[in-house]
Amino acid sequence: MFKKILIANRGEIACRVIKTARRMGIQTVAVYSDADARAPFVQMADEAVHIGPAPAAQSYLIADKIIAACKATGAEAVHPGYGFLSERTSFAEALAAEGIEFIGPPVNAIAAMGDKIESKKLAKEAGVNVVPGFVGEIEDTEHAVRISNEIGYPVMMKASAGGGGKGMRLAYNEKDVREGFESVKREGLNSFGDDRVFIEKFILNPRHIEIQILGDKHGNVLYLNERECSIQRRHQKVVEEAPSPFVTDKMRKAMGEQCVALSKAVGYYSAGTVELIVSGADPSGESFYFLEMNTRLQVEHPVTECITGVDLVEQMIRVAAGEKLAMTQDDVKIDGWAIENRVYAEDPYRGFLPSTGRLVRYQPPVAGWEDDGAENGRRGVDGVRVDDGVYEGGEVSMFYDPMIAKLITWGKTRDEAADKQIEALDRFEIEGLGHNIDFVSAIMQHPRFRSGELTTGFIAEEYPEGFTGAAASDEVKSHLAAVAGFIATARADRARQVDGQLDSELDPPYEWAVKIGDHTFAVELGDDITVDGAVVDLAMEYTPGDRVVSAEVGDATFGIKVEPTRMGLKMTTRGAIHNVQVLPARIAHLTRHMIEKVPPDLSKYLICPMPGLLVALHVAEGDKVEAGQPLAVVEAMKMENILRAEKSATVKTVNAKAGDSLAVDAIILELE
Repeated sequence: MFKKILIANRGEIACRVIKTARRMGIQTVAVYSDADARAPFVQMADEAVHIGPAPAAQSYLIADKIIAACKATGAEAVHPGYGFLSERTSFAEALAAEGIEFIGPPVNAIAAMGDKIESKKLAKEAGVNVVPGFVGEIEDTEHAVRISNEIGYPVMMKASAGGGGKGMRLAYNEKDVREGFESVKREGLNSFGDDRVFIEKFILNPRHIEIQILGDKHGNVLYLNERECSIQRRHQKVVEEAPSPFVTDKMRKAMGEQCVALSKAVGYYSAGTVELIVSGADPSGESFYFLEMNTRLQVEHPVTECITGVDLVEQMIRVAAGEKLAMTQDDVKIDGWAIENRVYAEDPYRGFLPSTGRLVRYQPPVAGWEDDGAENGRRGVDGVRVDDGVYEGGEVSMFYDPMIAKLITWGKTRDEAADKQIEALDRFEIEGLGHNIDFVSAIMQHPRFRSGELTTGFIAEEYPEGFTGAAASDEVKSHLAAVAGFIATARADRARQVDGQLDSELDPPYEWAVKIGDHTFAVELGDDITVDGAVVDLAMEYTPGDRVVSAEVGDATFGIKVEPTRMGLKMTTRGAIHNVQVLPARIAHLTRHMIEKVPPDLSKYLICPMPGLLVALHVAEGDKVEAGQPLAVVEAMKMENILRAEKSATVKTVNAKAGDSLAVDAIILELE
């Protein structure tokens, strides 16, 4: 077994590998960029080596710096995590040339399966169903248009070396191809150093199912069941679960055996994932197609660990050291259900725009997962596990992926795992930047999610106008009104005890008008608590200053984040933000005399929606533009965002140029 390994990655996955290596008695070496000098993974490792500036192209993507760090520290092997160099054949070859073990698959398997174009050719030769498409070299935009017209719309344009949802565009017509092809090429080049693109037919109503593969160097290959990853946004997975509510035992066996055969065809060992696209219109599940193989560990690997008890990181290390798998296919079981939600630094209330910045407050619902080696320990604390690599006061950088943490829950049933997600998300505190906690909580509560009727179009279909918060029933609003009245009385009671009050002792108000949405509730606190005259059974504790409260109202339990406002409270729970007005009943009627502020008209400005780099500016002063016309392209979090005109107008002034770094809400140009 290795004595020392180096982790050629950062953030959450670096922490994950370090924890397992530490349990196995293996020393670890971290490498870090300027942006990560104070990151948790750097502190956790036994040794740390600085490898360059913040941009990945100048640090984490430079193989020579990784190899130099191995030589300087005596590391015998490298775990690449996911992303960065994890699927680069040149990196694995360079390590081999220096006698350093790569904790991953053989070079030939990476070459055969890591390239989307070549892997499709190989899969087709092996008799595996592949999606109709063009897998050769595409010359230019005009060539891409001709190919797309021949295949038939809709088509998907993908960077050949892509992954993680980057370098992908869905085109429904020729116009989409012309607008998106060059962006796909640029994203592929910027993120992966490869601008090749391929085009394939987009399967309507698709489900995204993936099979976890694990093999050793002795020819043994197993499949560790499947994961359902259909809920995606911009082709980036948001929710993953194991097993899939769609896959039957028969389907699982057929998919698993075919994926094992494909893996054996390339002599695969280590952990890997074969991604399949399945037509949701075919309940038999027989219409599944090979999509790609990820020759690395997946972000969503914890859900497989939760239901199988297999530590995938440990197995990768043992396989790299030459050990045989200690299990057979018959040993692979399914115990319960696991769901993972990716907590991203993006604002769902503003169109999911990236939201970089400092984590002013970061308190996960349970402490970060520690690898104690116990099979059930992989399920965290009472079935709640947090895998993260950030800290309170740290920064989510614009240079890397926007993921803050992964929240994994395990239950005996799918509903139990989803309920635990909702409870844990309500206790997750993040301040200082936008995040998607409310959004993933809303998904967990959504009737369609609960039914298991999932496709990759779930988010676009269920939230076509964007996200404004999970819907709250009248009963939930009534419960929140009771909580708000209780909090208001407690705050008033604290205020009356402040020095300098009137000589006579004042009683706090016990009657409140609580406005949530369009309804104003009459809340009274006496011997009983009543809302609109109905007695409410409320059990909670609150001390002014508490940021999160737990309340039992009738049969319901709420975890509520509370923030005082000028006229009440901002209460966040169950996937929605409620701006609650709380006033003593005796003065509430006076609010009708208050003047309502009218927000300024900003429609004449093109405003940068997130911090980022202005990649392209398509117009100049004096140009006439039409509604929907692309005006500029802003890159943030390694993704390009096209900004379009909202109306027909003329460009009056231009305030930025291509290459500028822009702050959020910076004015790019003014229209008239």
